[in-house]
Amino acid sequence: MTTACFENIQIKGIKTVVPEHCVNIDDELEYFDNNPKKLARAKKMIGYGTRYVADQNTTVTDMATDAAVKLLQEMGISPDEIDLLIFVNQNPDYPRPSDACIVHGLLKLNTNCTCLSINLGCSGYVHALMCASGLMSSGAFKTALLLTGDNPAHDIRVENRKIAPVFGDAVSATVLKYEKGAPKSFFVTGTDGKNWDKIIHPFGGQRLPYQKEDFDLSVVDGNGNIWTADQGLMKGEDVFNFTMEVAPQLLSDTMNAAGWTVQDVDLFAIHQANKQIVEMIVAKAGIPFEKAPTETFSRYANNSVNSVVTVLCDQAVGKTIGNTVLCTFGIGLSWGGAAVDLSEMYNGGISTYTVPKNGKTRSEQIMNWINYFKGEKHD
Repeated sequence: MTTACFENIQIKGIKTVVPEHCVNIDDELEYFDNNPKKLARAKKMIGYGTRYVADQNTTVTDMATDAAVKLLQEMGISPDEIDLLIFVNQNPDYPRPSDACIVHGLLKLNTNCTCLSINLGCSGYVHALMCASGLMSSGAFKTALLLTGDNPAHDIRVENRKIAPVFGDAVSATVLKYEKGAPKSFFVTGTDGKNWDKIIHPFGGQRLPYQKEDFDLSVVDGNGNIWTADQGLMKGEDVFNFTMEVAPQLLSDTMNAAGWTVQDVDLFAIHQANKQIVEMIVAKAGIPFEKAPTETFSRYANNSVNSVVTVLCDQAVGKTIGNTVLCTFGIGLSWGGAAVDLSEMYNGGISTYTVPKNGKTRSEQIMNWINYFKGEKHD
């Protein structure tokens, strides 16, 4: 476990963006053997409700750029002011270059802006927040733009009843400023790499690159769930046990790092794995339920790396909150907690990403890169 404290860094604004397409669990009775009682029980226990799913031509970078443009405009910040850009994303547009560099170009940021990409899931927001704070604390960077996002629902096959209803797509933008005298922020992070394979996407990297025959792979488990080579895998029971061991202690460790008690905290933003898991964490940690909302999962599902920002944009918009504890955990396996003062933060809430009407089809994109290679006219 690592504990860090940084001074003079203020979170000045946040904004979440979700796709247009909304899916209601009431329209997916087939996931529950067409049994209305099973559906009702799952809604009550797990918290299933609505989730937002990106179309096949929309990437995390598309939505993250939209979130950044909207937040900067709403806050009256010029792109020229950004001197640090960090992008946390597990589903990049291309194997290389990094999405951070792509967004840098789309936003027309200055060439003196440092860009970093981080490949991390559910704990990624806190880790990136800690990295940004550490880099900024020296005064070398004055204004940082932190982008976090994932589109797990976009990639999950609807035939996989085990996880398809759990995940929704969302991205966010966060602006941080170097300000002398800003309240201290505290971070607690950790990693359990011996369990790296508990949440994994086996195919597509250098270890197991895709081959043509891989796309014929289709495996059905005892419950009728289908796994294919383009899907991730998760050992649900192991991840649950990890969560119940780590998350309650993380809440305690994070408050201790800041010297806070439960009474000092206005809001606990906990990764929305699902409603039942959050409620179990809260109960084990001895936190009042009214300070740790679970409703965000029912509205937006599990947004992976964006989950805690979605909570803030959903639950705290239009409100003044001060001391806030962020609690994240997931792939790696990894975890991260943060104790931050959000009293000076602009909350842009949750907006919808509108798909451009002039977007290129897959065939058009492929032809563009063929022309690029041949030295012919391309975009």
